Amino acid sequence: SSEGPVFYRQERVGRGGKPFWIYKFRTMYTDAEAAGPQLSHEGDKRVTPLGAKLRKYRLDELPQFYNVLRGDMSIVGPRPERAYYIKQILERAPYYYLLHQLRPGITSWGMVRYGYASTVDEMVERLYYDWLYYEHMSIKLDLAVLLCTVGTIIKGKGK
Repeated sequence: SSEGPVFYRQERVGRGGKPFWIYKFRTMYTDAEAAGPQLSHEGDKRVTPLGAKLRKYRLDELPQFYNVLRGDMSIVGPRPERAYYIKQILERAPYYYLLHQLRPGITSWGMVRYGYASTVDEMVERLYYDWLYYEHMSIKLDLAVLLCTVGTIIKGKGK
């Protein structure tokens, strides 16, 4: 619903601390981060009208299946972050780096139990759920995450 490309790519940090390009449908205006990295928040004016709908139903994440096919991501696992925010998270939660032993996921226990984070402090709070996932990884837990994700999509509880 605005000028610019349909797809958006952003560098994230994945398994082993290796950077990779994550792909999404673009939901923000093209100059959204002209002032540097920013986290999205409720009522974010950088989000396009169509982008808001895509985010609500998490449809903006669909291109990440390409990342899964490439081997950069899995369907379930801790969400990958940008290096800019990882540095800040590590100052508050030094154990965060352990999550880099896992392949990041399109969906995560943190996303379905906590949701989107608008601040670094909220990212650290959400980390609690990703840490639980790390400690209790199983097919049963992956299925629970997928089931919760489907519920989030159907109910339109994305941000």
